[in-house]
Order: sequence, then C-alpha cells, then structure tokens
Amino acid sequence: MPTEVTTTSEYELVRASAAGDERAFERIYRAHHRKVYSLCQRMLGDPVEAEDVTQDVFVQLYRKLGTFHGDSALSTWLHRLTVNMVLMHLRHKRRKHKEQAVEDEALQSLADGQSLHHRGDASLIDHMALERAIAQLPAGYRMVFVLHDIEGYEHEEIAHMLGISTGTSKSQLHKARLKLRKFLLAKGRTHRTIESRAEVY
Repeated sequence: MPTEVTTTSEYELVRASAAGDERAFERIYRAHHRKVYSLCQRMLGDPVEAEDVTQDVFVQLYRKLGTFHGDSALSTWLHRLTVNMVLMHLRHKRRKHKEQAVEDEALQSLADGQSLHHRGDASLIDHMALERAIAQLPAGYRMVFVLHDIEGYEHEEIAHMLGISTGTSKSQLHKARLKLRKFLLAKGRTHRTIESRAEVY
C-alpha cells in the first residue's frame, strides 16, 4: 500500500493524545471512525461484530500512540492496525467455535473479473447490491477480496497478513469474484464496473 507523510497537525494530535489529552484523541476518533468501521464491516460481514472490533481498534490505538513516529500517515498506520485486529478477532472466533479457517467450496462464474481497485470506469454497480454480495462471501474469500480489490493490497502482502500462500490468495480471489458475479447476475445486475475505492468507499 502507498504511504503518506503524516501532517504536522496530525502528528501533534497524536503526541497530545499520547500525553493524555482526551480532546485530541476524540478528534482522532471522529476523523477515522467511519473508515475503520467500514473496513471492519466489509471484512467481517456483520455490523455488530464490526462495531465491537472498531471499538477494540481504538482502544488498541490509544495504547500504541506512543509508538507512532509519523513515518507514514496515521490513516495508513491505523489501516494496518485495523486489519490485524480483524484477523485476531477471526482467529479467536474460529478457536471458540472450532471452525475451519477457510471454506473449500468450488464456485462458478465471475469469469473475467478484474480488480475493482484498479478500475476507473464511470459506471457503478449498485453500491448496496455489491455490499450485500460481499457480505455473503465465505470469510476467507471475503477477506482476500476486500484486501485486494477494494483496499489495494498485493497478493504477497495478503499472504503475509493471512498466513497463506500467494497461490492460495490468488485462488480465493478468483473464487470470490466468481461467486460475486453469480450473485449479482442472479439479482439482475449487468456486467458494470465500479470506480476505485477512494471514490466509492
């Protein structure tokens, strides 16, 4: 993922928050809560779980503020923290319910699906339909799809984050696209594209 330099004012807010300034931390919370929640929601597919993990993210952020040195944008740093917290939540959930890490279903047909992160067409798939389709993906497929096609991570990065091989990441992305296309076509959607995550999400 590309990194940005933290602005002076943002860095000062982080320093103030780390020193115990509650109002400074409240400003950070208000500025980033929506994006953190949206990422949790897309990865988890459950609004209640997403809100719980979002709160955990900001608790963890508060604890770790002293380790932030401004080498990248706070949003970039917080994005990584959010992904890690979601993955930790899912690992705990799998242990608790003794579930398998990833489903091995064979699915059919999103055929020539191209990465949503890299497409800039003006036409849009209905946003709500896409969100519903993503929420129905098996957990493993959903995480790879969100990280690659929406958040823009490379397969090597995803493999490292999820503890899988690059080949598995590519395979799960392909299957996720097949399932999404099948769902959208069943709902009468045409083969339209969506704009980059920066504009849509």
